[in-house]
Amino acid sequence: MKTEQIPERICPDEIERRLLTRQMGREIYYIEETDSTNVWARQLGKEGALSGSLVITDFQTQGRGRRERRWVAPQGLDIFMTLLLRPDLLPVQAPMLTLIMGLSVAEAIDKNIDTTCRIKWPNDVILNGKKVCGALTEMSAGQDGVKYVIIGVGINCNTTAFSPELSDKATSLAIESGQKIVREQLVAEVLWHFEKNYQEFLATKDLSRLTEAYNKILINMDKEVKVLETGSEFTGIARGINSKGELLVDTGNEGQKKIIAGEVSVRGLYGYI
Repeated sequence: MKTEQIPERICPDEIERRLLTRQMGREIYYIEETDSTNVWARQLGKEGALSGSLVITDFQTQGRGRRERRWVAPQGLDIFMTLLLRPDLLPVQAPMLTLIMGLSVAEAIDKNIDTTCRIKWPNDVILNGKKVCGALTEMSAGQDGVKYVIIGVGINCNTTAFSPELSDKATSLAIESGQKIVREQLVAEVLWHFEKNYQEFLATKDLSRLTEAYNKILINMDKEVKVLETGSEFTGIARGINSKGELLVDTGNEGQKKIIAGEVSVRGLYGYI
């Protein structure tokens, strides 16, 4: 699909007008260009910004993903945002918020363009075998628990061309749907779904109420996966997540392993053959 790449400024007032949330996105911080929305949100967290505050921009000069991977995308076409939260959690519980965001983005995209997204554990959102979204969660914690959590989200919306090294791994909603995405509407949808799922999470402080929905769209489910952990590598069959967000992997003779963190590759996805 060929679509002229015309950068546009995202409109905070349009996001606010479309919001159906009680807390998420009720304070919006927008700037046309910044180094990183996560960096900005971290500073706002230190300054006492409200839980549910949304930081959003049209262009990031120092965007990054998991494991410090650099991420640069065109200006004015996609979504670059970070949500600031102040949950009453222990530090070990905060990483589950990353999975909640992945689920929420997938649900919002499905509603916005009438498709079926999948999730590659823990938070990559996949459409037709290619990545359309990633999330990065960071937190500040003390002896009394979590002070604040920031969840950065990048969604490929209206980009219609990717570099050769990414074209077989990444896609956009515009490419897959053949239509221009109204970013403000999608942001509002993501916030609504996240708020709903976040409340379910806070009720139990685990993923027990969301496990079924997450596993239903998990692309790893019952697939052979290759797991790369520090100093080790093994393969097995993924059996979904548990209430802690850990990926359960059957390894045969070594039994079932619970993956807390690490690189997990799915056969046939992202070049893993």
